[in-house]
Amino acid sequence: MIKLITNCLMIWVLSLVLIYPSYAINGENKEGKSLIVSGQVKSPEGEIIPFANILVLGTVKGTYTNLDGTFQIYDLEDGEYTIKVSAVGYKSFTKTIQIINGIVRELDLVFEETGVEMPQITIIASKDRVFSRVPGSVTYIDAKEIQTINPLSGNEVLRRSPGVHVVDEEGLGMRVNIGIRGLDPDRSRSVLVLEDGVPVALSPYGEPEMYYTPVMDRMAGVEILKGSGQILFGPQTIGGVINYITANPPQDEEGSIYIQGGQGGFFSGLVNYGNTFGNTGIQTSLLRKKADNIGPTEFDITDFNTKFLFNINENSELGMKLGIYNESSNSTYIGINQVMFDRGGADDFLRLAPDDRLDVRRYSLSFNHQYRFNKNVRLKTIAYGYTTTRNWNRQDFTINNSNTPPSNWTGIVWGDVEIPGGAIYMRNSTGNRNRQFEVAGIEPRLEVDYKVFDLKNELIVGTRYLYERAFEQRVDGTRAGVKSGNLVEDEVRTGYALAAYIQNKVNLSPKLDLNMGLRFENFDYERDIRRRSFPGLGVRDTVLVAGNVINEIIPGFGFNYRPAQTLNVFGGIHKGYAPPRTKDAITSLGDVLDLEAEKSVNYELGLRTEPLKWLFLEATGFVMNFSNQIIPVSESSGGVGFGLVNGGATLNRGVETALVMDLSNLFGFSKTRLIYDINATFLKATFSEDRFQNGVNINGNKTPYAPDWFINSALTLETESGLGLRLVGNFVGSQFGDELNTIQPSVDGRIGIIPSYKVFDAVISYQIKNWNSKFNLSVKNLTDERYIASRRPQGIRVGIPRLITVGYQFTF
Repeated sequence: MIKLITNCLMIWVLSLVLIYPSYAINGENKEGKSLIVSGQVKSPEGEIIPFANILVLGTVKGTYTNLDGTFQIYDLEDGEYTIKVSAVGYKSFTKTIQIINGIVRELDLVFEETGVEMPQITIIASKDRVFSRVPGSVTYIDAKEIQTINPLSGNEVLRRSPGVHVVDEEGLGMRVNIGIRGLDPDRSRSVLVLEDGVPVALSPYGEPEMYYTPVMDRMAGVEILKGSGQILFGPQTIGGVINYITANPPQDEEGSIYIQGGQGGFFSGLVNYGNTFGNTGIQTSLLRKKADNIGPTEFDITDFNTKFLFNINENSELGMKLGIYNESSNSTYIGINQVMFDRGGADDFLRLAPDDRLDVRRYSLSFNHQYRFNKNVRLKTIAYGYTTTRNWNRQDFTINNSNTPPSNWTGIVWGDVEIPGGAIYMRNSTGNRNRQFEVAGIEPRLEVDYKVFDLKNELIVGTRYLYERAFEQRVDGTRAGVKSGNLVEDEVRTGYALAAYIQNKVNLSPKLDLNMGLRFENFDYERDIRRRSFPGLGVRDTVLVAGNVINEIIPGFGFNYRPAQTLNVFGGIHKGYAPPRTKDAITSLGDVLDLEAEKSVNYELGLRTEPLKWLFLEATGFVMNFSNQIIPVSESSGGVGFGLVNGGATLNRGVETALVMDLSNLFGFSKTRLIYDINATFLKATFSEDRFQNGVNINGNKTPYAPDWFINSALTLETESGLGLRLVGNFVGSQFGDELNTIQPSVDGRIGIIPSYKVFDAVISYQIKNWNSKFNLSVKNLTDERYIASRRPQGIRVGIPRLITVGYQFTF
C-alpha cells in the first residue's frame, strides 16, 4: 500500500513539474513579459534595503529587492492590488495600487520606524540579515521556509545552509550533531548554539554537549554565522554560531493551531497565540509531540514557551522569556553490529535495550533590556538562567571475540554467535548516569554609531559573565531497567567565565566596509570528586579537588566590498577557540592535565552576486588551520568513555556554494511560482602533522565524519490556487568512522567506511485562504533509502525508513 502511494505521488509530482510550465508559458514567454510595477525600497534614513520581500497579496506574484534596493513585478492584469513589503528589522507595511491599461507603476517604498521590538541579541544584526554587508558566510532561514520544509527533525532545516553537515542519531533531531566545515559533529561540541541569544548547551564552557536541542517546530527563524563576526560570541568560535529565533509578540492578535499525525504513532500538536495589550505584548506556544515507533525510537515531548514585551517608555523596552521542556525517550547508545546490518534490513530497528530511558527536563528564564540614550547610542543587556536535568538509564552489555556470555547475562543475545565478536550479550545490570546543570549569565552590550573624518563607524563593546555548575552521579543497578542501586561516582564541577569584546565597523566608502574585533576569555574551573572507584580498592568516598584558570585573546578581521550593485565580495580571518571540557582537563584522580584549548586560524573569502534577475549565487572558500584540534574519545563519539585527546594539527579547507534560480521569472510564469535552489559543500579535512596511532602515522588521513562533499537541493512550486509542492534531495558523500581511515567495517560496526547516500523528501500542501486553513502531506525518505547514518556511539544507526504524515493548520 505504501509503495502504491509513493509511486502515485512520484508520478503526480512529475506531472506537476511538466504540466505547470507548459500551462504558464501559454501566456507569454520570457521575451513577452510585461513590466507592470517597479521601484525601490529604502529605510527611513534613506538607506537602500536589498532582499526586502515584495508580495502581491492574493496572487503568487512576488519578488525580493535587488542589491541596489530595486524591484520589478511583471504580468499583472488590470485591477486593484495590495502590495506587502517586509524585511527583517523593519515594520512590515502594505500599499494599495491600481493598474489601468497595463501602464507601469513606479513606486518609492519607505519603511516606517520599527516600533517596539523584543530587545534580544541576535548573531546577525537585524538590518544586516539581508546579507548585503555582512563580512562573512551567513544563512538566515525564515519562518516561511521552515513551514515549507514541514520538518520531522530540525536537522532538515539546518541542512539548508551550505557548510553544515548534520548527522542523524535517532532520526528525529532530539540531540543534534552538527559539524561545520568538516569539524567532528559529535554532540555539536564545536558549534556555539543559542536560542534568542541565550546559550543552549548543558554547560557552555565545561560541557558544551547538546543533549537538549530547541524544537524546530516552534521557531520563527534560524541564523547561522561562520565568519569573523563570531568574535562577539563565545566560548565556542571554532566552527560557527547557530541561533534559533522564536516569535516575538505581535502588534495585533495572531494565533495558529497545527496538528500532524502519521505512521509509528507519530503526533504533533502546536498552539501559538500572540497579542499586545496596551504597553504589554505576549507570545506563547505549547507543543506536544510524541511517537511510539519511528525506526527504533519512542518519545514524548512537552515544550512550553512564553515571551512578554514591556514598553517601559519611549527610550526603553524590557523582554522576558520563560521556557519549560520535558522529554522522555528510549534513547540508547547501543546500535546494531555489522553482522546484523549485513542481513539486509531485518534487524535495522530492533530495540536492543528496551529498558534504556533518557529523561531531559529544562527550565529557563531570561530577560532582555534595551535603553536608547539617543538614536546613535544603545545599551542592550541580556540576563539568563537555566537548569537542565539529564538522567540516562542504560543497560550494560558485553562484546568479546570468544562470544562468551557474562556471568550476569539476561539470556538475550543479538547478532551471530558463530562469528567472532558478532554477538551482543545483554547484562542484567544498569548504569544510571544522572546529571544536573545550572547556568546563569549576564551580558551588557553598548552599540554606538559615530563618525570619524566623516566616515561612518559602528562600535560594539560588551562583557559577559557566566556561572555554571554540574552535578554528576553514577548509580549502578543490579537489574536491567532499575533506577536505584549503588552510588559509584559523585562529583561537582564549577566554572566562572568572564569575557570582554570590542568590534568596530567602519565604512571606508559606499563600497567598502571593514570589521575589526577582539575578545578576551577567562575561565576559572574546578572539579570536586566526592566518590569514585579506585583500582584495587573499589568504591570509596574521597576529597579530591583541583582547579585551573585559562586565559585567551581572540582577534578577528573582516571586510565587505561592493564593486557593483549586483556583486559583493567578502572575507575575513579570525582565531578559532574552544576551552577543554572540565572533566577532561582534570583527571578523576584530581590531576590537572596539560590539555590545551582547541585553537585554529580560520580564513574565508567569498562572493555574493545576482547577475540576472532570476539568479542568485554565493560561493565561499575557507581554510581552518588547527594548531591543536581536540579529538573526542567519549562514549557519544564511539570512544572508550572518558576524556579528550590533543589531536594535533589538522587542516580543513574547501568551498561552499549556494545557487537560487527563480524559474517562474525566467520563463515568465504568470500564475505559478517555481524556484530551484541548491547548496553544495566540497571539503578536505585531514591530519596535517605526524601523529601515530597503533603504530600507524595518520598524517594526511581524513578526520572522522567529514565527508568530501554534501549537497542539499530543493524544487519549490506555488500556485495561485493555493497548491504547493516541495521536493528536497539530500546527498552525502562517503566518510570514515575512525582516524585510521579504516575501509573494512569492524564486526561491532563502530569503525569502517560509511558509504555515500541520498535521501529525497516531498511535501504537498493546499491552502484555502477563505478558511484560514492549510493542509499538507509529507513523505520523508521518499524512495525508502536504506543507509548508515552513523556508526556512533556504539554501533550502526540506520537512517529512518520512509515516513508519511498529514497535517492541518488553522490561523487566526
